[in-house]
Amino acid sequence: MDIETLRQWIAQRDSYSILETVDVHTGERTVLQEYDHVIEAPNWTKDGRFLIYNSQGKMYAYELATGENKGIDTDFATDCNNDHVLSPDNSQLAISHHTNEDAQSRIYILPLAGGTPVLVTEKAPSYLHGWSPDGERLAYCAERGGQYDIYTISVNGGPETQLTNEPGLDDGPEYSPDGKHIWFNSTRSGLMQIWRMEVDGTNPTHMVQEEANGWFPHVSPDGRFVAYIAYAKGDVEPGDHPPNKNVELRLVSAEGGASQTVVKLFGGQGTMNVNSWSPDNRTLAFVSYRLK
Repeated sequence: MDIETLRQWIAQRDSYSILETVDVHTGERTVLQEYDHVIEAPNWTKDGRFLIYNSQGKMYAYELATGENKGIDTDFATDCNNDHVLSPDNSQLAISHHTNEDAQSRIYILPLAGGTPVLVTEKAPSYLHGWSPDGERLAYCAERGGQYDIYTISVNGGPETQLTNEPGLDDGPEYSPDGKHIWFNSTRSGLMQIWRMEVDGTNPTHMVQEEANGWFPHVSPDGRFVAYIAYAKGDVEPGDHPPNKNVELRLVSAEGGASQTVVKLFGGQGTMNVNSWSPDNRTLAFVSYRLK
């Protein structure tokens, strides 16, 4: 696929987007804004002022106090996908951008205020999901030799470290706030399920065992809870997370155990690919969709 084909494929997804929040304790939903195009994957800034999201290849900041949407200058990186995260100090934005030469996703870092992105991952495709609490490393899903696994790399680039090597798909790696673990989702047990491992890839532990396909575990800032997206068993293939499906946002203790459904919605891909917890640990930002 070349870059123009990729852009056409993205443009074909024709949905209304609803940027929302939900109180994880009460289930109360609040609609922030509706869009006549697709937006995806809100990140909540640590000062509580903005939600950072991507749309049609570009990055934006939604200001909660005013409802204003502002573009973030990403220079040449105008084919960003929904895998982006903020640095622990909120001064930088790491993005996954499809480069012009081969339309493959690579990871870059730029100032959150905007600027010229600096390449981190030479190899592709690489899809970003986590930034270590000490600010030193990024965690991502990457395809190497026909298999998708989890890798980490210094924020300054250089050699990447492979953490998983099981048959099937490992995806969605995200650091715990204490820096001791990486949460991820994996098909290694059949369905897509929520797992946790040490930051060096050892001691993989099946944290949520249920009859559903769970994607993209996001740890709350205080480390107590994990939110994720669940597709019904049989509604999708375990290794697929398409848009425009009936899904649930679920919550589980960081110690594992039974989950609870926070909200049911029409969404999937783009709803909550990246961490979207509010700084006070109470609210999740997400995107639901409505077909045109």
